[in-house]
Amino acid sequence: MPDEMGSFRVEVEIENPARPGERRTLTSVLVDTGAELSWVPAEVLESLGVERYKKLRFRQANGTILERWVGGAYIHVAGNRTNDDVVFGEPGDLVLLGARTLEGLNVRVEPVTKQLVDAGPAPAAAAA
Repeated sequence: MPDEMGSFRVEVEIENPARPGERRTLTSVLVDTGAELSWVPAEVLESLGVERYKKLRFRQANGTILERWVGGAYIHVAGNRTNDDVVFGEPGDLVLLGARTLEGLNVRVEPVTKQLVDAGPAPAAAAA
């Protein structure tokens, strides 16, 4: 799939929090701010021993509903790490870096340079 205007890809490492130190690298992961969760091939998550702990339903742009397993993983991108739910992608599913993971990494999309950049200080509630 050729990159379209505004879309870009990054390298991502996935790690099982229960087995720290063992990672798998995914190249050419599509940054998708329209996707809530990140999608990773099931075989990658299975090879790391990531536990499937719930099934969720997802609505595709064309209106069809998919059901996929979700598990927890560490996601490493550009020197940052977060933990998040990740979708066990099936054959034919895109490999995506979703909005919730981007927020956890505290990065934002720089559309001109097609890069992930530091989002700056996170909002916080001040004590009264």
